[in-house]
Amino acid sequence: MDLGLKGKKVILSGGSRGLGRAALEIFAAEGADVAFFSRDAAQVAEARAALEKHGGKVIGDSLDMASGGYLDWLKKAAEALGGVDIFVHNVSSSGAGGTGDWDMTFQYDLKGAVEGCQTLEPYLEKSGTGSVILMSSTAAFETFIQPQAFNALKAALITYGKQLSQAWGPKGIRVNMVSPGPIRFDGGNWSKIEAGMPDFYKSTEAQMALGRFGGAEEVARTVVFLASPASSYTTGTNVVIDGGYTKRVQF
Repeated sequence: MDLGLKGKKVILSGGSRGLGRAALEIFAAEGADVAFFSRDAAQVAEARAALEKHGGKVIGDSLDMASGGYLDWLKKAAEALGGVDIFVHNVSSSGAGGTGDWDMTFQYDLKGAVEGCQTLEPYLEKSGTGSVILMSSTAAFETFIQPQAFNALKAALITYGKQLSQAWGPKGIRVNMVSPGPIRFDGGNWSKIEAGMPDFYKSTEAQMALGRFGGAEEVARTVVFLASPASSYTTGTNVVIDGGYTKRVQF
C-alpha cells in the first residue's frame, strides 16, 4: 500500500531509540523528510546518520526539554523542513526514568504535547493533510503497577487529543492517539526490568494474550499508518497496541 508519505514533512520528538526511532525509520524509508530530537547526543548522531541513508532531509538535534528551547526548536525544525505535515509527540518522562515525577511528566508528556500542537498549528493547517499523533499508554485506562504521574497524565493526554480532534477537524488537521502496552526493546524500561526484576517481567509477559512482549517496530508501523494520508478519514481515535494485555472491552 502506498501510504502517501513521499515528500511529507515529519517532526517527531524523542526519536533516537525505541518507538520513536522505529517510526522515523519507516517515515524516512517511505520518502518523508524528518526532524527529531533526543537528550543523548551520541544516540542522536547515530540515528541521524542511519536515517540519512534513505536519501531524504534529516534534522536531528540533542535537546533536553527540561533545559528549555523546545518551542524554539520546533519552529526552527519546521522552517528548515519547509513546513510540517505530521507531528508525533513521543517524548516522555518514561524515557528519562521519571514516571513518578509529576513535574517532569506534566512538562514532557502533557504540556509538551499541548504547546507543541499550538506551536505547529499554523504549519499543520497550511499542509492540507495535517496529522498529529499523541503517544499515550495502556497505563492511562487500566490500573498499572501503582498510582503515579505517568498513568494519570497519559489519561489526560487522551482527553486533550480527542477534544483537539474536534476543534481542528474543520482546519483539515487530524488528531489521533496511540496507546502501547508494555513494549520491550534493548535499552528500554522493560529490558531493564527483565534484567533486574525477572519474576515481575515474566508475570507481565504471562498476561499477554499473544504470549510475548511487543517490539518497537510493531507499534511504529501503526503510528506511521495512522499519521499518513492512507488513514485520511481517521481522527479522534485511540489505538491500543498491547498484544492483548489489557482486559477491558472498548466500544
